[in-house]
Amino acid sequence: MRDQESSALPGNGDLAARLWLTLVPIVVILALDIATKAWVMNTFELYERTPVIGDFFRFTYTHNRGAAFGLDIGEHSRIFFLILSLIALGVLGVLYRGTPSSDRLRVLAISLVSAGALGNIWDRIRLEAGVVDFLDFGIGASRFPIFNIADSAVTVGAVLLLISFWLEGRREREVAAAAAEATPE
Repeated sequence: MRDQESSALPGNGDLAARLWLTLVPIVVILALDIATKAWVMNTFELYERTPVIGDFFRFTYTHNRGAAFGLDIGEHSRIFFLILSLIALGVLGVLYRGTPSSDRLRVLAISLVSAGALGNIWDRIRLEAGVVDFLDFGIGASRFPIFNIADSAVTVGAVLLLISFWLEGRREREVAAAAAEATPE
């Protein structure tokens, strides 16, 4: 009887969806990130380039002490970006707690960014050389900075987070406009 009562509570479906949109992306992204980085480290020599789709897409094993897409600030980059990533996770936690369960886009976005941050934090803690990067896109000498699954999750999550904030702002402007129209002069 108690299970029936708790499932009948308002918002329980939202809570289940929130947990699903939080835990599944984090577990999947972390598993993929850790597995692909281990595969790269065990399969390729450092700086080895292996074509996948000709020169356009290849695996290039490298390490990055800095942030996503090769941002490096010198010899202390690894520690600096480790601390910055931990602070970012704290901010994401606060944002997550303040996000209603009904805002599934924002919950998913926070989960993706968090998963990517955790994947790269794991590398920064365990590897003196820094984060393992291996996804290499481009044509000839014109190449996108080499990245990994975690970087992809952070990027996609950040874009979704921006869209979520934009949609929230648009909804608030629509509500304000409707309230202004409904107010008698």
